[in-house]
Amino acid sequence: MKRGRPPHDDVLTPAEWRVVHAVRHGMTNRQIANGRGISLDAVKFHVENAVQKLGLDGRAALRKWRGAPRGSALSKQEGTMTASKLDLGPIGQIARHVADIDKAEAWYRDVLGLTHLYSFPSSIGKLAFFDCGGTRLFLETARDGKPGEQNVLYFRVLDINAAYEDLQARGVEFTDAPHMIFKHPDGMEEWMAFFKDCDGQALSIMSQVKA
Repeated sequence: MKRGRPPHDDVLTPAEWRVVHAVRHGMTNRQIANGRGISLDAVKFHVENAVQKLGLDGRAALRKWRGAPRGSALSKQEGTMTASKLDLGPIGQIARHVADIDKAEAWYRDVLGLTHLYSFPSSIGKLAFFDCGGTRLFLETARDGKPGEQNVLYFRVLDINAAYEDLQARGVEFTDAPHMIFKHPDGMEEWMAFFKDCDGQALSIMSQVKA
């Protein structure tokens, strides 16, 4: 009987996929290690393995590499969507950077009366989400101490890969490839890809793919 872990039927192992998603989201190795609760060496090991398996030229290439785990909701969606004219919107999410996340969470919930969806910790601090009539408000602590100056609009799209290709063909500069940022308990996946507007400010396309 062979010992060790069973072989995976995908190009990357589940652990490698988790790290690759985080790399494509712009997280540093230390942020990934803190967020996943693993060592820095383990993150570096997974990154190096992924780069080698995919035949890429380093971490920068990995961030812009397109790919989805076999069996994921997005991979199952591929081939079932029909090509259509690019349709950005409605806006699915707006990011708001705040000075004190706990204070802001209470204020938006208790003063403005917005419906609090959920909050959870991450490697960059606590994240809080609210519903604004169908548009999700995402609150996080400002990383540079300047709350309100780093807002991001997230445009909802039906097929994130098709939208990514269409926008690239129009000369849009993406900072990363479509990547999964969260998987809900019911199996629904949230995928995003960030790009820049004409002034270099961050925008994103997002897609919620049901299992």
